Amino acid sequence: MKIYYSETAEQLGAKAAALIAKYLNEAIAEKGSARLILSTGASQFTTLSALVNLDVDWTKVEMFHLDEYIGIDESHPASFVKYLKERFVSKINLKAAHFVNVAEGVDNIIAKLTKELNEAVVDVGVIGIGENGHIAFNDPPADFDTEEAYKVVNLDAKCRNQQLGEGWFPTIDDVPKQAISMTVKQILKCRHIVSAVPYAVKAQAIHDTLTQEVNNMVPATAFKTHDDVNLFIDKDSASMVNVDKFGAIK
Repeated sequence: MKIYYSETAEQLGAKAAALIAKYLNEAIAEKGSARLILSTGASQFTTLSALVNLDVDWTKVEMFHLDEYIGIDESHPASFVKYLKERFVSKINLKAAHFVNVAEGVDNIIAKLTKELNEAVVDVGVIGIGENGHIAFNDPPADFDTEEAYKVVNLDAKCRNQQLGEGWFPTIDDVPKQAISMTVKQILKCRHIVSAVPYAVKAQAIHDTLTQEVNNMVPATAFKTHDDVNLFIDKDSASMVNVDKFGAIK
């Protein structure tokens, strides 16, 4: 795992976006197209805002959506389909965008996305880390064993409180209790993983990810089993670790 340290979330986003663009351009040069997985949430704002302004031939890029709540539709402010359309898809000209559109039916959309995902390798997975250490909506104890590409998951209290704290829902009772999530094994099939994790609310998760052995109570520790993970942290999210000890690139 390579660790990149920035003083601010904006600097972090610019660095992460530059590496994402590099990997996409390398894939396009190698085989004429690229495949990308995007995560959402407040932690991804600076990365996505930088990425859409970089020099990538987006007409050769397919985007896959990481996860989505069950029980809300695209008109809801917290919808991740809405998030990606507004902050990414509407600003560029993608070859294709594959959304976790729950309106198509849970079983139907899982089957559809699984088929599309298995057609070719994903070149870049942009995968955040939650306050509870989750990747996608694989809350602890995460399922490290399933071979499914997507599955229905139950959201734990810390995950739901994170969504409330980020302002996506008015009360905790409004936060859905289930979601469709890409699985841990599927995420780890990406050729490259870029994880942008700014802000002080992620400090404990970063500490646990870096200091603990691989275990499903800190799902992000699964990154340690992958050949190319690039973790981007800022001054705030790194506040509980000695970044020099982990060889952070500044």
